[in-house]
This record gives sequence, structure tokens and C-alpha cells, in this order.
Amino acid sequence: MTLLYLKALHLIFVVTWFAGLFYIVRLFIYDTEACEKPESERNILQDQFAVMQKRLWYGITWPSAVMTALFGFSQIHAFIPLSNHPWLIYKLAIVALLYAYHLSCGWIFKQLQKKRYPLSSSQLRIWNEVATLFLVGIIFLAVLKSFLGLIQGLLGLFGLMIVLMTAIKMYKKQRLKNA
Repeated sequence: MTLLYLKALHLIFVVTWFAGLFYIVRLFIYDTEACEKPESERNILQDQFAVMQKRLWYGITWPSAVMTALFGFSQIHAFIPLSNHPWLIYKLAIVALLYAYHLSCGWIFKQLQKKRYPLSSSQLRIWNEVATLFLVGIIFLAVLKSFLGLIQGLLGLFGLMIVLMTAIKMYKKQRLKNA
């Protein structure tokens, strides 16, 4: 029973961590785009985004990342020896990359707090989608418990992305044509 409580807490903090990661990069985009506004508007927006980023980063994203690890590793004893659970080894490797992504978002956060803008809003939009890839990979591994499930999940995600991007481009083209 204790393992189920640990798993539930782990999942709760995974959700809040990803919410923080998705939203922090969105705030980075807004902050970067504020650079294009007139000075008076830009200063107000960037000051507000700096406060929002700081509260989100230190109040939700970092604590959730720590608690995710704490509750995740508290369950690892149930999977010893790890060699009997290759899916978990893959999952832990992806999670390690997710923490690297988290730290890179921290670097961007620190740059923006100093009013330095290392990436364009377009680059940040792409960077925002990287967290989605991690989320899909981790979920498919955890649920299907196979590397093949991971590949199928990511291929499905890429297929969906292609369909959505095509639909968005067609809509934009039609909108410009009607304008």
C-alpha cells in the first residue's frame, strides 16, 4: 500500500513539474517578444514577466522537480534488480535528459532575469516542444514498459505534429488568401 501512495505522490509532482516546464518557457517567449514593444510598454511587461518567472521557477518548477525525484527514487527498491526491468533503465535515461532540459531552462531563466535574450521567440517555441517529447517518452515507457512502446509513441506524436502543422499552414494560407 505504501508503494501506491509513493507512486501517487510521484505522479502528482510529475504533473506539476511538467506544468511548470511548459509554462516557464511560454513566459520566456512572452518576455522575449516584449522586446519588440515600445519602451514604456516593454519595461512594464518585462518587469511583470520577471516576477512571474521567478515565482513559477522557485515556487513550483524546482520544488516539483525535487519531489518528483524523491518520490520516484523511493520506489526503485521494487524494481531491483534493474536488469529485469529494461524499460525502467530507458525511462531513467530519459528522465536524466529531462533534468538536463530543466537545468537549461534554468540557464535561460537566469539570462532573462539579467535582461539578456539568448534565444529568439521562434527558437523558444521549438524549445517548448522538447518537454512534450520527454513527457510522451516517459509516459509510454512507464505504461507500456517496453522500448518499442516508446518508439511507437514518439512516432505517433510526430505524425500528429505533422498533421497539425499542415493544418495550421493551410489555415494560414487560406486566411491570407481571404484577406
